[in-house]
Amino acid sequence: MPVSLRIPPKKEEMIRQAAKKEGKTKTAFILDAIDEKLGLEANREQLIRKAAGWLTPEDASELREALQVFEEIHEGDWK
Repeated sequence: MPVSLRIPPKKEEMIRQAAKKEGKTKTAFILDAIDEKLGLEANREQLIRKAAGWLTPEDASELREALQVFEEIHEGDWK
């Protein structure tokens, strides 16, 4: 179903740049944004919560601690 949007030039340029950065077309980028806004696309936290739903609280705590390493940045790794 075709839809026409009137987007101000500044916003269109922002969308174009963001889409390019993600390797998507403007249309794909806009559709992803709409899905996210409508709650049709789970974000990272929702995916983890869904996957961890079967874990005991203790196991979930261990998983949380184990994943903490991915939040750390070591400058030496990037040289």
